Amino acid sequence: MSVESVQTPQPSPPVPHGDPVLTVSGMSKAFGAVRALTEVNLEVYPGEVVAIVGDNGAGKSTLVKILAGVYPPDTGVITFQGRPVSIPSPAASRALGIATVFQDLALCDNLDVVSNLFLGREVGNFTLNEEEMEKRSWELLRQLSAKIPSVRIAVASLSGGQRQTVAIARSLIGEPRVVILDEPTAALGVAQTAEVLNLIERLRERGHGILLISHNMADVQAVADRVVVLRLGRNNGDFQVADVSYEDIISAITGATDNVVTRRAATHSSGEAAHQ
Repeated sequence: MSVESVQTPQPSPPVPHGDPVLTVSGMSKAFGAVRALTEVNLEVYPGEVVAIVGDNGAGKSTLVKILAGVYPPDTGVITFQGRPVSIPSPAASRALGIATVFQDLALCDNLDVVSNLFLGREVGNFTLNEEEMEKRSWELLRQLSAKIPSVRIAVASLSGGQRQTVAIARSLIGEPRVVILDEPTAALGVAQTAEVLNLIERLRERGHGILLISHNMADVQAVADRVVVLRLGRNNGDFQVADVSYEDIISAITGATDNVVTRRAATHSSGEAAHQ
């Protein structure tokens, strides 16, 4: 039995209406002799959820950190709202209009929800305007249909899904155009995962372009409009979710046309055909 490494063919996805808010063209990045990204291309449109998937070492984290201003690219062009930009630092990324929510969330457990939302962006001149920050916190959480019992509760006492909600809400304080979510449902239960997926739907409705990094194919197929596959630091697929099967995505991720998932799907299809 042979496993064949291939460049998985796929149809070109239809172009959404309007112009992309974020475009990455020919991006490459190496760490010494290790090439993390090679000529990677990506587009994100307003109100679109683009899932970035790939195996460990595919280059997903490197791509996210370049867009977040953690790493500079070696080559390539980043275009934001129609103009070429450089992102030399995380502060520059945020100022540009890109908000990144990393997997560790970076919340202060001993502070309440309001303090976490406005940490570093407090309202007020010489004294904090607690009333205004609390009002804006409730407004933002209501827009996201967030299930937070109180904005004055310590973050340490919140569930995993609620903590993810606070981290995402905090990223929206600066009115970003693009929101990057790094494994937002990792280690969450079923109910908490559903809560976060609903939150992603709210972000889409608000018109944000969303980059979703995930290993969970069920989550990807539930909320993403498009799936971009990275394999060994290169593009290996750009699919409309409505037009692609789970098996096609797995084949693009692994670079193999013959694997346990595709064999199981073929066996299932043969069994159904035999009973008809």
